Amino acid sequence: MINVITELSKYVILTLMIVYTFHCFYMVWRQDEEEKRELLHQQLTMIFFIDFTAFLVIYLKSMDFRVILFYIEMMIFFAAIQILYRIIYQNASLLLLNNMCMLLSVGFIMLCRLSLPSATKQLLIVAVGSAVSLVIPVMIRKMKFLKDLTWAYAGIGIVLLAAVLVLASTSYGAKLSLMGIQPSEVIKITFVFFMASLLCTKVDFRKVVLATIVAVIHVGILVLSRDLGSAVIFFVTYLVLIYVATRNPSYLFLGLGGGCFGSVIAYHLFGHVRQRVSAWKDPMAVYQNEGYQSLFAIGTGGWFGMGLCQGSPEKIPVVKNDFIFSAICEELGGIFAICLILVCTSFFLMIVTIALKIRNPFYKLIALGLGTEYAFQVFLTIGGATKFIPMTGVTLPLVSYGGSSVMCTILMLAIIQGLYILREDEDEQIETQRKETIERRGKRATPERKRNRQTP
Repeated sequence: MINVITELSKYVILTLMIVYTFHCFYMVWRQDEEEKRELLHQQLTMIFFIDFTAFLVIYLKSMDFRVILFYIEMMIFFAAIQILYRIIYQNASLLLLNNMCMLLSVGFIMLCRLSLPSATKQLLIVAVGSAVSLVIPVMIRKMKFLKDLTWAYAGIGIVLLAAVLVLASTSYGAKLSLMGIQPSEVIKITFVFFMASLLCTKVDFRKVVLATIVAVIHVGILVLSRDLGSAVIFFVTYLVLIYVATRNPSYLFLGLGGGCFGSVIAYHLFGHVRQRVSAWKDPMAVYQNEGYQSLFAIGTGGWFGMGLCQGSPEKIPVVKNDFIFSAICEELGGIFAICLILVCTSFFLMIVTIALKIRNPFYKLIALGLGTEYAFQVFLTIGGATKFIPMTGVTLPLVSYGGSSVMCTILMLAIIQGLYILREDEDEQIETQRKETIERRGKRATPERKRNRQTP
């Protein structure tokens, strides 16, 4: 009976995920606010049933009562964050909030399946990060001086990265964390704020040089720390923001050329880079030694997956962090994985839409920078797991296990929510000004009509 429930559950979960993904894109084209609210409620219902079905299967397979306790705690968290956002921020993007809850749900399901203690720790970190994130939109709206802290952002980033380079221990061939915290995740935010603050006003060659120097220092320290995944994310974000601020394609081509040259240098300097490149070129030749079983997991899952607790994702090395996408493919299937990618794409497109509609250049660049970091990190993680590119060792945002990563991603999304609310406020101000202008014109026109009537 349990095997029957497990087999049926994967089709239920897959169907709900397909419908949820369709709603993410369908809502973009709908103008009726009442219909959008109904679709958002349907999305919440689908998240609930996906979680209920998945955790029922995990419990039936493990018969561990702690799974039920974790499920209850998780649902309390989701209910709390949804209610609080609706109460505190009535203009918040509920689709952005729903997508965050969906990606967190997928992560919790896989982490609970792989390691319940890791899932519990992740939930605690997510709850703390979400509590902190509730004040971020207010800060974005009220703290107008944020654009004046240009060199404070640069200084914080350089000092923290230098501390990691000097004090951190090596893990998986790179220096990543300091006292259990990965500063590069926090510095992703400060780096974007630095670039936006420097480039939000008139951009000349001097500002481009200053931005380049600070970016080179950030990337250079990361390369020396052998955290090449983060280095690539910083570099791509720098290129995008420089191009958007200057509209000069020559900077983009020069940067790409420098990036290619730097990649060749890194290949010859670092042994673990050569190791990953060789595994990317011929994964079947080194899978036993290097642990690149991710392709086997993806292939085993097929389109519909083997079902929760039916595969062997624990055989994939670093599965909770770097290769969780492979575990998702194995047990939930390739179609589910494609829907997950589309949800991430919807996330990115929403951020870009917000950026394009914001009039303030500082906030516009912040939205574009954070969106670029999010999208490129997703690309690096999924591309590495599927061997489209060499593995870079970064996590899948909101899905993979990692306290610093999930905490900072939640803070990044809170900043995006703040920018979305700011954009809504701008629209309301423009509408109010338009109505006031019409009223003033009407008042001026009324006495004139009266005079015209009185003229013989």
